[in-house]
Amino acid sequence: MDADVIVVGAGLAGLVATAELVESGRKVILVDQEGEQGIGGQAFWSFGGLFFVDSPQQRRMGIKDSVELAMQDWMGSAQFDRDEDHWPRQWAEAYVNFAAGEKRAWLKERGHSVFPVVGWAERGGGLASGHGNSVPRFHITWGTGPGIVEPFEKLVRAGHDQGLVQFAFRHQVDELIVSNGAVTGVRGQVLEPSDAERAAPTSRTSIGEFTLTAQAVIVTSGGIGGNHELVRANWPERLGTPPEHMISGVPAHVDGRMLGIAEKAGASHINRDRMWHYVEGIKNWDPIWPLHGIRILPGPSSIWLDGAGKRLPVPGLPGFDTLGTLKLLRQSGYDHSWFVLTQAIIEKEFALSGQEQNPDLTGKSVRELVKQRLAKGATGPVEAFKSKGEDFIVADTIEELVAGMNALTPEAPVDVEDVRRQVAERDRELDNAFTKDLQIAALKQARSYRGDKLIRVASPHKILDPSKGPLIAVRLHVLTRKSLGGLETNLDSAVIGTDGSPVDGLYAAGEVAGFGGGGVHGYNSLEGTFLGGCIFSGRAAGRAAAQQVS
Repeated sequence: MDADVIVVGAGLAGLVATAELVESGRKVILVDQEGEQGIGGQAFWSFGGLFFVDSPQQRRMGIKDSVELAMQDWMGSAQFDRDEDHWPRQWAEAYVNFAAGEKRAWLKERGHSVFPVVGWAERGGGLASGHGNSVPRFHITWGTGPGIVEPFEKLVRAGHDQGLVQFAFRHQVDELIVSNGAVTGVRGQVLEPSDAERAAPTSRTSIGEFTLTAQAVIVTSGGIGGNHELVRANWPERLGTPPEHMISGVPAHVDGRMLGIAEKAGASHINRDRMWHYVEGIKNWDPIWPLHGIRILPGPSSIWLDGAGKRLPVPGLPGFDTLGTLKLLRQSGYDHSWFVLTQAIIEKEFALSGQEQNPDLTGKSVRELVKQRLAKGATGPVEAFKSKGEDFIVADTIEELVAGMNALTPEAPVDVEDVRRQVAERDRELDNAFTKDLQIAALKQARSYRGDKLIRVASPHKILDPSKGPLIAVRLHVLTRKSLGGLETNLDSAVIGTDGSPVDGLYAAGEVAGFGGGGVHGYNSLEGTFLGGCIFSGRAAGRAAAQQVS
């Protein structure tokens, strides 16, 4: 054997699994088709949001949370309804208890900390028993994505210095080796070295072959979001037809290759039609990977219009129900939609997903954070998109705004009088403290939470109020992101075979395993649960594989 365990994938789940193996004194080979500059994978680029339940930060913000409420929200969002949801259900229960229990202290021991204001993501579809977070639970890592990768990367590099970890970067796995019914290694191509910047496309030119053997293999290779062909092939009918045009929220190397490779070795791949794509994507004016898109993390005030200029009904409100809105938009017949807002709204409510779009949080700078988040004006990265991004239109009048929208999408013109009427109707609802417009009611209710009032939700105002201008329109695209299904695993992260029993020697963690069980989220995510799912399942895989090794 070349090592005790081989870990395929150097993203967050792979680093966590490797760190656990190092703590157990096991020898590990960490394999990845990208170069060493890509260590940390997608987690490095993330906003660093984590789902905690009944945390000190929540309690300080006056939020009353509990395992019971979180479980109600999770199960209402997951809507498990298949026989193959056996393990995902068990993973969901285990994860919610982890998020309410040792998760925070376990991460803190490794040097992790969070921003004190708790965000309220995925506010839901309208019913207590349905999709969405009843309370704010989105805890931003102090240091964003790099801040969550760093503690585990340090442990892995320390293991490398001790001789316990061997790096095999630019090694592309083509096959899992199966001997006498057990997975005993990997085989593939050594790719030519690459000095491309992190996440930029790299070549697939082979300079040789490799074979590595071990007592166990842990697959942590991510999902399919960078492979639009595979996204479309698995697109669920319940969400309509897949868009002809999409942008990518993940690099091209997030290609789903290891899913098919694991299936050939006997693994069960379930819930492949469950996926999580955002509808507030904008084209990156300074791209790193192909079709590079950024997600707007919106507050609740912007008017949302479909490609024909028609206002979306509930649940199509900014920040409330991602897949519910995606379904509405796919029914509209257009691949794009629009936010219409004011300068006052963009200054308070627009955040951009990604560590590079949040230099204050990523750099752990309190001074810069106060300047960016509390001073007048939008954050620097948001203003950069407003001035340089091709999807942004700024105008003083509704006529000029709609003219700009139509110049950007001449194939789908919108009617200026129709847009003016809808905006005026919305504005008229602000003349009273009460309203029948559920978006107006929602944004007023949001400001009852002090975190939203402080840094997230603008004071309610009329869109056509010139003192709040200029007017802004933002063209939005579908942004590919996460696979919610994957390799079926038990609570030890052992991969279940097509015969219903574990595949000897094979484990999976992170997105390739649907963040646990082959689909811990069911049909919907509550947000802050992808990174946490990588951590929880990676930890389980590392611990179980360490026990297997003799």
